[in-house]
Amino acid sequence: QVQLVESGGGLVQPGGSLRLSCAASGKIFGITVMGWYRQAPGKERELVATITTYYTADYADSVKGRFTISRDNAKNTVYLQMNSLKPEDTAVYYCNVRSAMNYWGKGTLVTVSS
Repeated sequence: QVQLVESGGGLVQPGGSLRLSCAASGKIFGITVMGWYRQAPGKERELVATITTYYTADYADSVKGRFTISRDNAKNTVYLQMNSLKPEDTAVYYCNVRSAMNYWGKGTLVTVSS
């Protein structure tokens, strides 16, 4: 059974930083794209960033220059370094891993508030 375990969410002041981690465990083979999505209250889930097996990254315009996605293929882990956080970044952040199937984590809450 495949599990995605996210960590690193929490409360941070505007301008602060957080680092999210997501580790995939279980029988998962042939991971291709790993990514992060987020869902703010009353809004639809949206793409934040993705990264391919060959480390090609893509970002939503709203986070470009502030967030950095990275991955450790040996550990089946994806990270999201979030800097210069804004109140509008407040959301539940979900990890996504694609192989033969599409897997989702349960989400970790990020709150940006003074």
